[in-house]
Amino acid sequence: MSDAVSGRTRPRTTVTEAEVEALVHGICFKTGPPRRLGVEVEWLVHELRAPRLPVSPERLEAVYSALRTVPLRSALTVEPGGQLELSSLPAASLMECIGTVSADLAAVRAVLREDGLALVGLGHDPWHAPRRFLRQPRYDAMEACLDRSGPAGRYMMCTSASVQVCVDAGHEEPGPLGHVRRWWLAHQLGAVLLAAFANSPLAGDRPTGWRSTRQLRWAQIGTGRAGGPRLDADPRGAWTRHVLDAPVMCVRRDGAPWEVPEGMTFREWTRTGTPRPPTREDLDYHLTTLFPPVRPRGHLELRMIDAQPGDDGWMVPLAVTAALFDDPEAAETAYRTVKPLAERTLGLPAPHNPLYEDAARDALADPELREAAVTCFTAALAALPRLGATAEVTDAVAGYLERYVQRGRCPADDLLDMPDGASRGPHGRETRP
Repeated sequence: MSDAVSGRTRPRTTVTEAEVEALVHGICFKTGPPRRLGVEVEWLVHELRAPRLPVSPERLEAVYSALRTVPLRSALTVEPGGQLELSSLPAASLMECIGTVSADLAAVRAVLREDGLALVGLGHDPWHAPRRFLRQPRYDAMEACLDRSGPAGRYMMCTSASVQVCVDAGHEEPGPLGHVRRWWLAHQLGAVLLAAFANSPLAGDRPTGWRSTRQLRWAQIGTGRAGGPRLDADPRGAWTRHVLDAPVMCVRRDGAPWEVPEGMTFREWTRTGTPRPPTREDLDYHLTTLFPPVRPRGHLELRMIDAQPGDDGWMVPLAVTAALFDDPEAAETAYRTVKPLAERTLGLPAPHNPLYEDAARDALADPELREAAVTCFTAALAALPRLGATAEVTDAVAGYLERYVQRGRCPADDLLDMPDGASRGPHGRETRP
């Protein structure tokens, strides 16, 4: 096995179990003062004037080819079902991050508009069934692997979209901005963010009974693939064990179909060396096939937030999350506020615990989640000027607090209030994951 690099090949280096432990332990939490912020915004792409009509693969390919010629500061990628994603560079401030992504989105929308297409901020496609747009070995293997646990994997791959906020891991030392607390906070506050920004109550043109059907799909693909580790005082050790004990999605092959083993963990792969010994590149790839609600990648990637409505709706979860993690006063308030919620997890990892299930199903109709969200949003709003946020951003957060959070609502409730939403009743209500 070899990798092509600048027209040459280099041998792949195999790794032992001990080497994997050391590598994961060293690369997934980069500690230091929180200074950087990032966001990944995913969008469904629909017809501008008739969003219920599916967009043909040919049109998507043509418009994405045009977008690849547009100079952007963010990385533009396409998801398996044709969703579009912009990933910001690490920014030195909230406003730098917002300014860069806003400019890139304006350029992307202009190209799409010329072809009669639009970016749509929904966590789950309310009308269309899963349909693969990308045909690549990675996604062929992913589909084959996830199909073993049911249809949820195809929905996750092809009909979901999110706002993913990336924050620094935090200080090595304890305290409000220490990495141990931020790791814990990301998981417990994550349930509040999930509830407050739930925006995917429909599938197949009917209510599912869940405010965040997107989160339901993630939970349904299983604990090994979409679950997180148990929380303890050693985030590095917990994550390292989780990585080693997680199932391998695929064994890549040069010039041949990728093998999709069943039930083989990465730890077992290092011990048996079959069907071939794993390499450092295999480990790097394995890390990208794990989809917990909080994923450490040197920084912390919060993955539980649905895509948001409106051109600028994504700014609100970015601003709120940045304030609650990077402002010491707001971080302390958030920690104290969500601490009682931890009891509802029953000690089970997210998202496969009662707290996350309640957040995905009931959102802020849950009184305790609503109360926590009001306190956290209020603290974030007070912190935003200290982070240099403009009046436009603080007004957007204040408006969201008033329109949704204080009323125990989320964007999903707007969709359910529409004549073709909840008024028809909870047809097709789905069971707990």
